[in-house]
Amino acid sequence: MWAYNFIFKNMKEILNYIFCNNTIQSYLVVLGIILFTFIIKRKISKYTAGLIYRVFGDRTKKLKRQAFIDLVVHPLELFLILIVSFIALDKLNFPEVLEFKVFRFTFRQILDTISTTLVIVSFIWLCLRSIDFIAFVLNESATQDQDINEGQVIVFFKDFLKVIVGLIGVLMVLHFAFSRDIGNLFTGLSIVGAAIALATRESLENLIASFIIFFDKPFKVGDMVKVQQFSGTIEKIGLRSTRIRTDLRTFITVPNKQMVDSVVDNISLRTERRVFMQLNVSLQTPSEKLFQFVNEVKLILQNHKEVIAFHVHLSDIALFTNTIAYNFSTAPEITLDEFNNLKENINISILKKAETMQVEFTERTT
Repeated sequence: MWAYNFIFKNMKEILNYIFCNNTIQSYLVVLGIILFTFIIKRKISKYTAGLIYRVFGDRTKKLKRQAFIDLVVHPLELFLILIVSFIALDKLNFPEVLEFKVFRFTFRQILDTISTTLVIVSFIWLCLRSIDFIAFVLNESATQDQDINEGQVIVFFKDFLKVIVGLIGVLMVLHFAFSRDIGNLFTGLSIVGAAIALATRESLENLIASFIIFFDKPFKVGDMVKVQQFSGTIEKIGLRSTRIRTDLRTFITVPNKQMVDSVVDNISLRTERRVFMQLNVSLQTPSEKLFQFVNEVKLILQNHKEVIAFHVHLSDIALFTNTIAYNFSTAPEITLDEFNNLKENINISILKKAETMQVEFTERTT
């Protein structure tokens, strides 16, 4: 009993011993809080990340929960340990021995600046990781919908938002850590921004046009289009220009402003492929043979399963020729090579039938 009282008395004296303006007990309490937080920070961070994940649960059923936790757990851990540590250390009295200046700043001001900067940086890091996760969710949705344009918009806005958040972080550090008035800085940035906008007016117009393309969606990557005197396949839609692989296999770059201001014919959105032909038959051909030849052309078109609709008729009786006009349509899914082969087969069949029936064409046949 005597030994217990002796130890307790001495321990109490040790704990109440003042060192650098603080008792040993205060140091131990602060150290214990920091160590306890350091030990359980992973569990708290994972639990918090799980709660955030549940908010997006309905939209991210196919996403791996562990992938999201791995994405945000590290910034959460850093933010948690910094907040708890600085709150606990703030309960201690600042030691007089550390009251000295470095240039014009006291050591305490330097520590406050560093601690505030670390908290802000950890918070901005957490925000950036959250933006990455939201972009990942939206990109997964765009991939399932096979919308390439939407994926490009998501990538752009992800980078754009990260730049904005980074700038906000810098301004927060200047204001809260260095006690700077950022009002004048905003004014200066506005003037610089206006000057840059005037100097890069054409680039800004193309950038705005790219937003119009992304949201209005007049075409997408993979579509065959005809713009101005060029026609080809869209290979990439950038923030400044659109890249087109032409029918001649050349690669052209068209500014997005021209793609918006010009009349763009999206050939891929057509409901059918159509062919128009005219056969100018000699006036020496008897009317009965001419009528029979028209019916034979109808049979030729009818016997090709790729033809979904056709019209054949004697369209004109002129001074030097009789004109037979016909047109046929195919499904839009047919490839260009298949379409050209079909036209060739039909034209050869019509020529053979004309030779068999001894039907002569004039030079104006088209």
